[in-house]
Amino acid sequence: MPHADRYGLALSTSFDAAAFAYRDGMDLMLSAWPGASEAFDRAIAADPDFALAHIARARMHFIYAEVPEARVKSTQARTLVAQHGDARERSHVDIIALSVEGKPVECLAGTLAHLDRWPRDAIIMSLPLGAFGLFAFSGMADHEQAKVDLLERHKSYYGDDWWFLTYLGWSHAENRNVAHGRGLIERAFAARRENANAMHSLAHAMFEDGSAREAEAIIRDWLPSYDRSGILHGHISWHEALAALERDDAEAALAIYADRIAPHGNTAPPINVVTDGAALLWRAGLEGHPVPRALWSETATNAVRFFPKSGNAFIDVHVALAAAATGDAESLDRRADEIEARLAQGKLPPGPVVPAILRAIRAFANDDYATCAKLLEPVAADVVRIGGSHAQREMIEDTLILAQIKNGESAKARALLDERLHRRPSARDERWRAAAQNASVMPSSAAS
Repeated sequence: MPHADRYGLALSTSFDAAAFAYRDGMDLMLSAWPGASEAFDRAIAADPDFALAHIARARMHFIYAEVPEARVKSTQARTLVAQHGDARERSHVDIIALSVEGKPVECLAGTLAHLDRWPRDAIIMSLPLGAFGLFAFSGMADHEQAKVDLLERHKSYYGDDWWFLTYLGWSHAENRNVAHGRGLIERAFAARRENANAMHSLAHAMFEDGSAREAEAIIRDWLPSYDRSGILHGHISWHEALAALERDDAEAALAIYADRIAPHGNTAPPINVVTDGAALLWRAGLEGHPVPRALWSETATNAVRFFPKSGNAFIDVHVALAAAATGDAESLDRRADEIEARLAQGKLPPGPVVPAILRAIRAFANDDYATCAKLLEPVAADVVRIGGSHAQREMIEDTLILAQIKNGESAKARALLDERLHRRPSARDERWRAAAQNASVMPSSAAS
């Protein structure tokens, strides 16, 4: 009997063990649960000619920034699928191979065309989604809407599938349809609690609706069931730390950082480790909490180790935070110059917002709040182009607000805070608004 994946799509393997292991790997990958790589390895061992297992393993290597290994597996998959795969599998392999080969534009175009023909190919459907997907890193200003449009167009093919509901819900929540999105995520989570993507998406929805204490409680209850090797363990911990900062408990936030987010104890992909660490420390500093310099030094060293040159705009912003906080002006300026050069060459999809953010970060670290505000205010609406989520990008607006307060532009800061408070309750934003109202002097540095 021919084998198929959980979505009914044919698999070109005649070996039961290979098909079973591949299906297991799919579910583990789509739920961000530990064991996906090992499951795909088992599928390859059971059938060395199974192209989809090779390309899935390439995808896992690529997620963890193991690029040479990803390219080897990708090349093997291309060769094998040409010999053994059907049209759907050939297209599937080609699309993931394009991502591994660093061709995101071609990959996104191929993905959308593929889904029009095979909408239940969930691994391909996953590629444009999320905070770090093809849409988010495309430079588009409307990538949140694009995710919703894609999923709504194909939702009839998935019904109550736990993976699809997870991303449909998160996409709606990120696109300001928070109550509807949260409801969908909660349905997905109820269907499969061993689903780190659902827990992650729920944390984002709770950030958007101001349920910080509820998020903190549910993360504490659920996280012990998720092994520390899980790809999102550090990031979900980051959400718990954000909730602690929301209630002004920096001690708890930094304890979470030291235990689960800092580079020395975090096995997540480099993009997660670098961006989560820099963002949390910067936020703590904006709140006026002392951040030990040793924490920043470790984060900065790790950031340069994995990302020595400009590349992904979202990562570049976070590497710049670490450089600014540790006083490494030379490194920050060099990266900003690289980004300016890419912009001039037409090779910077998000556009001018990226160098503006980097220059503003340096100005803020140098207590030049007037320059920081002057640089950030005109590009505030374009920060979405760097990718990531609202929760991650809000840090840039936080920096602008604090720069405005410190530069005597409290009315502008209050307007931004009032807009945020209209969307959701926030004890932290209330504290900041009171500071803006009173024109009080707040701490001047993200590092100490």
